Amino acid sequence: MGARRGGWIVLGLALAVLASVWRLDLIAALGAGRDGLGELLRFVARFATPDLAPAFLATVGQGALETVAISLIGTLLAVIGGAALALPASGRFGWLARSAARFALNALRSVPELVWATLTVLAAGLGPFAGTLALALHTSGVLGRLYAEALENAPPVPEAALRDAGAGGLAAFFYGTLPAAAPQWIAYGLYRWEINIRMAAILGFVGAGGLGAQLYYALSLFQEARAATLILAMLLLSLAVDALSGVLRRRLAG
Repeated sequence: MGARRGGWIVLGLALAVLASVWRLDLIAALGAGRDGLGELLRFVARFATPDLAPAFLATVGQGALETVAISLIGTLLAVIGGAALALPASGRFGWLARSAARFALNALRSVPELVWATLTVLAAGLGPFAGTLALALHTSGVLGRLYAEALENAPPVPEAALRDAGAGGLAAFFYGTLPAAAPQWIAYGLYRWEINIRMAAILGFVGAGGLGAQLYYALSLFQEARAATLILAMLLLSLAVDALSGVLRRRLAG
């Protein structure tokens, strides 16, 4: 019975893939793209020699620092906003506050970062402030949901014991429930920072500053060598933040 069910699943997936290929007309697109294969290879080859001029590298360094600042401040604002919404979303203030907070969290995270960045650029103008605000809005929705679930899954016994001993509601929460949820909160925040460092580099394509804005400018002017340097900078920056986040998580866990 299990093998038959697995066969039906594989058959369904195969039919879905074939239907997708037919719907997107991929066979015809591949046939039409053969003539452009050589041009594509020549275009990729132009990225093989990054621009390593000292003056340009200094500009790339400034863009990298701006990208880190956008991701860091955006994540910190999201931690604050997510924690503020997580408390009512976890049901601590009644069902009405829980429903309103969860609706706000769903609304914030359902809008992608690029859409938020487009809106914030229109509202606040071009620059890193728009990117920071876009990351903060989307990430608040993500972290708020994760923080609320961490609070809901925290063992209720310590807080109940403190309340029975005469502690107030606020003290019971801070000394009973929050210590159990805090490690998850920190891990979630660091993980979202890793994601935001990459997203901050992309948001520049809509005018939100950082390395993305420099990359968009280089590609617009067909400066492949400079674009290659910027792509390498994004890769190195992402690897550095991943390593730093991993070190922080291990130290906090230890």
